[in-house]
Amino acid sequence: MLTYILRRLLLMVPTLLGVVTLTFVVTQFVPGGPVEQVMMQLRHGTSRGGEAGAGGGGYHGSQGVDPQQIEQIKKEFGFDKPPLTRYVLMLKNYATFNLGQSYYQHDSVWDVIRSKLPVSITLGLWTVLLTYLISVPLGIAKAVRNGSRFDTVT
Repeated sequence: MLTYILRRLLLMVPTLLGVVTLTFVVTQFVPGGPVEQVMMQLRHGTSRGGEAGAGGGGYHGSQGVDPQQIEQIKKEFGFDKPPLTRYVLMLKNYATFNLGQSYYQHDSVWDVIRSKLPVSITLGLWTVLLTYLISVPLGIAKAVRNGSRFDTVT
């Protein structure tokens, strides 16, 4: 049993590395990434970390944003460095539990998680409670009426 648990824990490492790598690739190289998102916020008058202004709309390139602002944004988020350097830096930060700054809300990721966690836990607990309140009585009813029409329908 101990070897099974150790094997499972060791298999977590490549799985976690794969998820982190895939997340990095998606957030860094897909059009409309973090830099474009900040440029869109600047272009449409959205406060950094606030709600969208009256501008709305989608991605329209870098129109209306000063090239100096673009360079500042790239430097702020580390996009002025090569992708491999950014990836290694991200792995180092994750290893020390430094999740960095949210591209969207411009706050520490830990602060964003901390602010949303109570609602997430509440929803999760209600979901578990409702699941058990429905499934346990239904399972008992199926066991009592084994082989009946009720058993086959449910």
